[in-house]
Amino acid sequence: MAEKSPLHLPLSPTDGTAFVTGASSGIGRALALRLAASGWQVAATARSAEELERLALEAADHAGAILPFPGDVTEPEAMAELVRRIEAEAGPIALAVLNAGVYLPVDGTRLSVEPFHTSFAVNLGGTVNTLVPVIAAMRPRRRGRIALVASVAGYRGLPTSAAYGATKAGLINLGESLKFDLDRLGIAIQVISPGFVDTPATRKNPFPMPHLMAVEAAAERIEAGVTRGRSFEIAFPRRFVFQLKLLRLLPYRLYFALVSRATGWRGKTIGERSG
Repeated sequence: MAEKSPLHLPLSPTDGTAFVTGASSGIGRALALRLAASGWQVAATARSAEELERLALEAADHAGAILPFPGDVTEPEAMAELVRRIEAEAGPIALAVLNAGVYLPVDGTRLSVEPFHTSFAVNLGGTVNTLVPVIAAMRPRRRGRIALVASVAGYRGLPTSAAYGATKAGLINLGESLKFDLDRLGIAIQVISPGFVDTPATRKNPFPMPHLMAVEAAAERIEAGVTRGRSFEIAFPRRFVFQLKLLRLLPYRLYFALVSRATGWRGKTIGERSG
């Protein structure tokens, strides 16, 4: 008989601490505040200690609290020690949202290796550096939930996303592959695939962003998905996700033509494509 998926177990603040990486801005920041408002004790991680302190003060009147745990996800030993500190000082991690990431636009007509190396180190390597010690902490309890923040950019290639999209496709595959084993350990794993969310990162995009969502609305969808939902993938907004998943089924000839037209890429000249 197949093992029952741990995704069916809801989570509440009484289950333990929430751990959010990339919490100093964008989706991570909004999610940390929303979880604290719902009564969670949130261990918030980012490189900037000052930004985390400001975030903690902003949540001072919330039902829960935000506890700053500065750290750099690209340092594996430091992240392992950070997870141990969180468990010792804030309590067992019941929910981990691995959100730390960077978006570095790539102009295919003026390539360099730096945006790829940085994106891989933070978005993929940084997630793995955090994921491994979190699983080790949850395994003896046979309970916990881990959410990897990917993106709909991981579904198929999009303009300027050669580095970013590659990492997000990797995170989706990572979550899919690990689910088979983590189910047997009692640990739920999910993938979060947002569409365009109004953050400092997406404001760099030199093309129209359909169904652009406020960061607070994105945080609301994520909180519902990781605490009450049973789906492996938390993807939004639904209409946009549906459209992209249909595009994923098209042959390449039609896909490239439609995306070029929709983004205005076909009419751009070399040198203006990265904004």
